[in-house]
Amino acid sequence: MRIRISIIFLLFINIVLSQDDKKVVQIIEAGSFDRNENKFPGANILKKDDNTRVHLLHDGMDIWSDYALFYKKNNSFKARGNVIVRQGDSIELFSNILDYDGNTRKIIAKENVIFNNKKNRLTTQILYHDRNLKEIYFENGGTIKDSINTIKSSEGKYFIDTSKYSFNHRVNVYNDSYNINSEKLDYYSDTENTYFFGPTVINGSDYTIFCEKGFYNTKNKNGYFVKKSKILYDNRIIKGDSLIFDDIKQYASGSKNVSISDTINKTIIKGEFGELFKASDSAMITKNPYVIKIFERDSLFIKADSLFAVGPENNRIVKGRFNVKFIKSNMSGKSDQFIMNQNNGLIRLLRNDLSKKEEQILTSKEISKKNPIIWNGNSQMTGDEIQFLRNIKTNELDSLKILNNAFVIEKDSLGTDSFNQMKGIDLFGKFEENELKKLNLVRNTEMLYYLYDEDTNELIGIDKAICSSIEMIIVENQIDEIIFYTNPEGKVYPEKELQINEKILNGFNWRIIERIKNKAEITRN
Repeated sequence: MRIRISIIFLLFINIVLSQDDKKVVQIIEAGSFDRNENKFPGANILKKDDNTRVHLLHDGMDIWSDYALFYKKNNSFKARGNVIVRQGDSIELFSNILDYDGNTRKIIAKENVIFNNKKNRLTTQILYHDRNLKEIYFENGGTIKDSINTIKSSEGKYFIDTSKYSFNHRVNVYNDSYNINSEKLDYYSDTENTYFFGPTVINGSDYTIFCEKGFYNTKNKNGYFVKKSKILYDNRIIKGDSLIFDDIKQYASGSKNVSISDTINKTIIKGEFGELFKASDSAMITKNPYVIKIFERDSLFIKADSLFAVGPENNRIVKGRFNVKFIKSNMSGKSDQFIMNQNNGLIRLLRNDLSKKEEQILTSKEISKKNPIIWNGNSQMTGDEIQFLRNIKTNELDSLKILNNAFVIEKDSLGTDSFNQMKGIDLFGKFEENELKKLNLVRNTEMLYYLYDEDTNELIGIDKAICSSIEMIIVENQIDEIIFYTNPEGKVYPEKELQINEKILNGFNWRIIERIKNKAEITRN
């Protein structure tokens, strides 16, 4: 029984001694040993010789140097000259000066410091290493290099267990493909993922990204960005509450409060979800989208179920599909589709193609209800297709065309349910300073107009006429003068002589209930 107890006691003593050895800094070898109590009280002076360098060991960490002051009582040392530290096969540290406290297990390395692990290399002038916390940090500037990136920062900390770097102040990550500047970011050397926590700019070969919070994979060149984020990409700017970017796929998208701005053509598309495709020179917004076309004196707001911008910057086309609505300061309208050519300044409002069955059974009034429509002042204009042409040089609206089945209706300002009406095959209008000033109806034109005494404002009668063309002069968004051309034929009828159906032209359809009254109808969700 005594023998068994003795064996157990001896094993316990060996374990304790082994654990104590780990706590104590050990001198493995040195070229020479000396002491100088006057100059270095309490220190063992260790020096190298031609064959042997100073070698110290503490808890699995080997330290080599040319010279060291070893303080056994304090369990610490100061190493100088070509200092090398190795811990296992994963950490290697080089410096000219190194101070170590074996009790707190803290290192301070100075002058030409290089820290290596399996993934990267850190260089700085002063480095702190806490072995208990397994953290390495610098406060006076440092540079990290791995297989892909070089990272510079004023301050940085490395967490050994997670292979994570945290950088603060003037952080710069760069390689041949991009350059990142940030105030605060985390970098994981194992995955090469970067997380931003402050104002950040990423400059690539053909893109720039801004954010204050986000993520970027420096290897795959893709990321996710939030908080004041925007991407400058392919002469477009995309903004949103959250953005996704993939440089390899040449793709960017945004969610919530998204805007895609065409900086060349002065066009902004907004909505709740948008995408950019660089390879096909296209952009689209498919959730509550609307587009703003900026003119010299005005802006045109257009809404549709889906919006697309396709083509290179010098020949870009914006398309809207389904439930198109638009408004500018003094004009609004609707259509099934619109197409805006940024190069030649042409905007087309179109209806969807009629099926063969619709062509056979629909009346002219029913067809006119499907036609594109615009409202200008008290006037309503419809036709199979409506076109606006912008002056490329002045960036102002220049002219208007309504092709096939052109129909103009103006509410009679003095009558109760009376309408002035003009129709023809085509209509051509002219803008001045972005306001419609003149209209010309051509081919097979008809007119129905309420005439009043200029002095008494009493109704004289209803003028019904036909001619080859009609010119209308517009003043303050009202038809002020009508001119007939080429043998007009007409007659003024007393109102009582005309039946209700005779007071309207064929195809008449007053659609005032559909009118867009303000920009909020376009911009709200």
